[in-house]
Amino acid sequence: MNKTLIMKILTIALLTLGFCHGEEIPQKLIIQNPCVLKQTCHECIQTPTCAWCAQPAFDGKRCFQPNINTNVLSQCEEKFINNPDNVYSIIESRKLQKASKSLSSSRISSSSSSSSSSSAFSGSASTLAHEAVQISPQKVSLKLRINEAYRISLNYAQAEDYPVDLYYLMDLSNSMEDDKEKLSKLGNLLAESMQNITSNFRLGFGSFVDKVVMPYVNTVPKNLEKPCPRCEASPYGFRNVMTLSPDTHKFAVKVQRAQVSGNLDAPEGGFDAIMQAIVCRDEIGWRERARRLLLFSTDAGFHYAGDGKLGGIIKPNDGRCHLDNDGNYTHSTLQDYPSISQINLKVKQNSINMIFAVTAEQIHVYERLKQHIEGASAGILSENSENVVDLVKDQYSKISSSVEMKDNATSSIKVTYWSNCLDKNGPLKQTNKCDGLKVGTVVNFQAEIEVTSCPPNRKDWHQIFQIYPVGIDESLTVALDMHCDCPCENVGHPGYLEKSPDCHGAGTIKCGICECDPMHFGRTCECDANNNRHGNDTNKGSSCRANNETEINCSGRGECNCGQCDCHSRTNPEERVYGQYCECDNFSCDRSGGALCGGHGKCDCGKCECNPEWIGASCDCHAINETCIMDGSSEICSGRGICECGQCKCFEENGIRYSGTYCQKCPTCPGRCLEFKDCIQCLVYKTGPLSPEECEKTCTIKPIIVPVAEANEDKDENMCSYYDTEDCRFAYVYSYDQSGKIIIRAQEERECPPQVYFMGIILGVIGAIVLIGMALLLLWKLLTTINDRREFAKFEKERMIAKWDTAENPIYRQATSTFKNPTYMGRS
Repeated sequence: MNKTLIMKILTIALLTLGFCHGEEIPQKLIIQNPCVLKQTCHECIQTPTCAWCAQPAFDGKRCFQPNINTNVLSQCEEKFINNPDNVYSIIESRKLQKASKSLSSSRISSSSSSSSSSSAFSGSASTLAHEAVQISPQKVSLKLRINEAYRISLNYAQAEDYPVDLYYLMDLSNSMEDDKEKLSKLGNLLAESMQNITSNFRLGFGSFVDKVVMPYVNTVPKNLEKPCPRCEASPYGFRNVMTLSPDTHKFAVKVQRAQVSGNLDAPEGGFDAIMQAIVCRDEIGWRERARRLLLFSTDAGFHYAGDGKLGGIIKPNDGRCHLDNDGNYTHSTLQDYPSISQINLKVKQNSINMIFAVTAEQIHVYERLKQHIEGASAGILSENSENVVDLVKDQYSKISSSVEMKDNATSSIKVTYWSNCLDKNGPLKQTNKCDGLKVGTVVNFQAEIEVTSCPPNRKDWHQIFQIYPVGIDESLTVALDMHCDCPCENVGHPGYLEKSPDCHGAGTIKCGICECDPMHFGRTCECDANNNRHGNDTNKGSSCRANNETEINCSGRGECNCGQCDCHSRTNPEERVYGQYCECDNFSCDRSGGALCGGHGKCDCGKCECNPEWIGASCDCHAINETCIMDGSSEICSGRGICECGQCKCFEENGIRYSGTYCQKCPTCPGRCLEFKDCIQCLVYKTGPLSPEECEKTCTIKPIIVPVAEANEDKDENMCSYYDTEDCRFAYVYSYDQSGKIIIRAQEERECPPQVYFMGIILGVIGAIVLIGMALLLLWKLLTTINDRREFAKFEKERMIAKWDTAENPIYRQATSTFKNPTYMGRS
C-alpha cells in the first residue's frame, strides 16, 4: 500500500472524527476540506464539492463533501441534503442555414420599395421561407453553482449571400473636395464589386463637417454663407444625404450634388456623425438581419467628449437619434461630442462594423482608435479616394473571414472561450477568435461559464446575457439561474420556521440551524446580547479555545461571549477575522508581486484559493500546460522538460543541454543546416554538387527568397551559412510553423569576393607611370617657361630705366684723339 493511499485513509478518518465529535479541525484538514468552516447552507452550496444537511437535530458538521464523507450521507436522510446540480437545457436550436432567395428578395422589397431595383425584386418574391442562421443553438437555460465552471457548445458558420448594408460617412470639409468627385464615379463600381460577395447589397451616404459654433466654425455672417473661397454650402454637423438603397445611380447623383463646406480647426465633428449614423436605425435604413458596415472617410482627426466646452457646450451626449425630416442633426450645438466608450457601446448594441478609411497622415491615430471600438478596422485612403473600392473589399474580406466571440455578461459572470478553429482534430485552445474562414465553414466554440460570486441584489441571481459573434446581429441567449441559497432558507419552505422553540423563540430555523435576531446569539440563540455582549465568559471559555493546551480564548483575536467567539473587526473593511475560534482571516495568505495571492485568487483562512488557471501557494503559477506545448505538437516541453508555472524547465542529460521556449532547441546538438545545404545551392543559386535532374528529384523543399537572411532568436529560427567552391558565402534560415512544417528563407544573392583583373592592374600601373612622367615633364617645362619670362621681364624693365642712348655702346672708344692748343688763336 503506497504512501498516498495511506494519507487519504488517514485524512478521511480524521475528518470523520472531527465532524462527529466536534473537536478541533487541524489546519491541514481545513485546507483539504473547504466545507469545514461553512456555517450556513448558502455559504456551503456556494463552495464547490460541498453539500448541506438540513436535517433537524443533526449532530456533526452539516456542510460536508459527499464524495468523501460517506458517513454523513448515511446519517442524513437524502431529502434533507442540499447539493444542487448544474442543469443545462437547450430551449431553441435551429440548424445553421443560408437564407432562401425568396426571403432575401422580400426583405429588400419591404425595406427599399421606393427604388426601381427593389420593385423588380419584389415582383420575383413568392413565398417567405427562412432566414439565414449563422449561430446555433439560439437559446439555452443554465442553472449553475457558484465557482463551478460549465461548458456549453455553440457552432458558427458564415451564411452564403448574407445581406450587406454599407453606409458611407464622408468628411465634406474643403480638403475633401477632390475625394467627393472621385467617390461619385465609384458608386457603381463599388456595388458591382460587392455583388460578387452578395447579391443583397445596399448603399447609403452621409456627410459631416463640425459644430457651427466658435472656435470650430467662423460664425461671422458672411463666413457662415461661404466659409471658404471654394465652399458651396454653409457648415453643418451631420446630414443623412441618402438612406440605404440598392440604387447605386442614386448614390452617385447624391454624392455629386453634395456641397463642400469648411471649418476653422483641424479636427472634425466625425464622432457626432458616427453616433447619429448608428443610433438612427430607421432613418438610415439599417436592416435587422444584415451585416452592417459603416465606412468613415476623412483626412483629419476628431473631436471627442469634453471638447464641446471650448464652444460653451457642456451637456453630455445622450446617445440618441436627433435627425429632422431633412436628415440634419438638430442637437449639434446643444450637446457635446460623444466619447469613445459611448461609440463602442452603440457599435456593440447595434452590431456595426466600423471601417476607418483615412489618409496616411492620420492612419496612426485611427489605428489606436480601432483598438477601443469592437470589430473596427482601419485602412489608408489614397489622396483622391480612388482606392476606396479595394479598401472596402479588403476590409470586408478581413471582417468576414474571421469570427470573434464576445458576450455582455455582468462582472459576476466569467465567460472563457475555447476552440480548435479550423483544425477539427486538434486540441482545444483558449481563444475567442478564429481566422481564415470561408463561406459555409463551421467553427465550434465552447463557452465556459462560471459564476464567480453571488450579486448582492437577489434579483440579479437570474440573469439573461448574450454570446454573439462581433458584427453579426445574431446571438446565443443564455438564461442563467445562480444557486446562491437553499430553498429551506426561504419563507414558505418546511425547513423555514420563525421564532422556533428550538431557537428559544429568539430566532428562525433555516435549514436545520438557528438564525438569531439582532438581540440574541449562540448556537440556539440562548445568549442575550444586552446582558453578555462584551464580557468574557469564564465559565464557558473552554468552548472558545482551540484546545486545552492554551488559555487564550478565540485565538487572541476575539472575545468569548456566551460560549462563542465574537471576532475583532479590522480597520480595513475588506479584511475580516472569522472561524469558530477566530483562527481564520482573509489577509494572511502568501503574496506575489506585492499582491495578495498574486492577484489571481482570494485568501480564505490563510490559504489562497486560486483562479482556475493559476496554482501555487501564492497563485503565481499557471495551472494549464497549454503554454508549454508548441503549436503542432502534443508533447509537453517537446518531451525534453517539465512544465512549471506555465513555463518549460528543460533537461540537461549526458552533456546535452536543451533550451528554447518549448525546450525544442539544442545548442550542443547538430542542426539541420547541412541537410539543406546542397538543395539550397541548386534551387536558389544553380550551383553545388547536385545536377539539375538530381536536384528536381531529391529536393522537395521550397525555400522563400528574401533579400537578406536574418534569424530571429525569439521565434526559434536557425541561421545557416556556408562558402561554396567559388569562395562565395550563401546563407539561409530554417524554422517551423504551427503545424511543424519546415520553413526555409534563403538569401537572394550570394556574397562573393570581388574579381581581380591582373592585366588591367598591369596596364593601369604602366599607364600611371607614363602619365606621371608626362606630368613631371609638363611641370618642368612650365616652371622653366615661367622662370624665363620672369628674367626677360626683368631685363626689359632695366633697359627702360637706362640713361644712355640705346644706339651707342657706352664702353666704346674711338681709335684717334684730337687735342686743341689753348694758346693758339688761329695763327699759322
